[in-house]
Amino acid sequence: MPLELFNTLSGKNEPLFASDGHALRFYCCGPTVYDYGHIGNFRTFLHVDVLRRAARLNGLALHHVMNITDVDDKIIRNAAAAGKPIGEYSARFEQAFFEDMDALNIERPEDIARATENIPGMVSLIEGLAAQDIAYKADDGSWYFRIARFPGYGKLSGKDLEGIEDGARVDLDEYEKDSARDFALWKATKPGEKSWETPLGPGRPGWHIECSAMAMKYLGDSFDLHAGGEDLMFPHHENEIAQSEAATHQPFARHWFHVRFLLVEGKKMSKSEGNFYTLRDLLLKGYRASAIRFLLLSVPYRHQLNFTFDGLIESTNAVDRLRTFNDRIRKSTWPDTPPADDSLTQLIRKGDTNFTAALNSDLNTAEARAAIFDVLRAVNTAADQSRLTRFDAEETLALLNKFDSIFAILEDRDAELTRAALTWAEAEGRMADVAPEVLESFGTTSLSDADIDGLVAERTQAKQQRNFARADAIRNELLDKGILLEDSKEGVRWKRK
Repeated sequence: MPLELFNTLSGKNEPLFASDGHALRFYCCGPTVYDYGHIGNFRTFLHVDVLRRAARLNGLALHHVMNITDVDDKIIRNAAAAGKPIGEYSARFEQAFFEDMDALNIERPEDIARATENIPGMVSLIEGLAAQDIAYKADDGSWYFRIARFPGYGKLSGKDLEGIEDGARVDLDEYEKDSARDFALWKATKPGEKSWETPLGPGRPGWHIECSAMAMKYLGDSFDLHAGGEDLMFPHHENEIAQSEAATHQPFARHWFHVRFLLVEGKKMSKSEGNFYTLRDLLLKGYRASAIRFLLLSVPYRHQLNFTFDGLIESTNAVDRLRTFNDRIRKSTWPDTPPADDSLTQLIRKGDTNFTAALNSDLNTAEARAAIFDVLRAVNTAADQSRLTRFDAEETLALLNKFDSIFAILEDRDAELTRAALTWAEAEGRMADVAPEVLESFGTTSLSDADIDGLVAERTQAKQQRNFARADAIRNELLDKGILLEDSKEGVRWKRK
């Protein structure tokens, strides 16, 4: 079956395809770079990453655009408090955002669009709306969208918005989640704020106009898919549709993809609850980036995820099982003899079929994971019973490669990423936030992967020479530094605690 996704606009699953016959053109609302991204933000970007990867697995070329909101109320306020220009202030958090994206193995979009680099396009779009008397100028010099002039307003969120009062305005479009009043397209300059001199007057763009202008610049007036978190459905995405379709008289995006919130330990994440976590917070507590990725993808995007630390430990163990399994199949030598029967081969192929079907059924990441663990158990049993042949091992590796093209957790970069987080914590004066076990395992006395491989090789040689005292000493030295060794008939494997 082809890749199908739930379309928020139509309320049903629909096939995903490139309407121009070339590439899937889609837009994802990116971060407002006023602070470090939290795990709720990254749940959205991770599921968009799975969408990218699943589309490519289905043979679709991609043209994915993501915006960076680098001017807004929060940035202006925080930059002023820090005594820095907004460009300097936002650049720091934009860099941090992409570092965190890379740490979570989230692929970069084909195009990054920054709001401050696209002001002329926003001004032009507002001018076009003004020419139709859909945008109007208020007494203070700000420009607003006249919602009453767009009959389709509310079609994405399903809100009943009849009787909207024309001219009743809301300025705080970043924060108003339930407003159905006319929204700001262009905000007149306030004392001390960054502004641009334009035919609309001095000021800066409203939040909603940014995405419309940049999406249409890179993808055309009408494109395939628009993605974002469920919190953006109303009013942000509703406003994007209104201003874009009022300007072009064409459908803005054919397909809408929304990722649900997460809870943390059963509660809404908030600083007041003490359950607000950035990726860096979790790395400094000793959790692995790969396990965080795997946990955030464990529940399908349209279902709410309850993020718990017990779940994070389970996710760490699951990643370890998969890596150990991958190493076992990849690094061992299996007999060339034909399988005694095709039962294992058929089970592996059924796992492949189930994995692909789960992804293509609205990106069901939970069922896709389950399909892989079914294969893991069966193949491990066959290997333990000396029934695994090279033919079935190769089939298994092909499936593991397909799995990792989506989940991207088999390569072990965790120690490197934790060290990077420690370096950041030291530079930012955040060492008090580092868990003692992290300092012990990853401090200046910690071992690199090459150091560990060297000691493992030395231990193996010591055992061959029957120098068991030295072999035991090396095992204990590694254990003291948080390195666990596992002796198996395929050789020695190691992992960090």
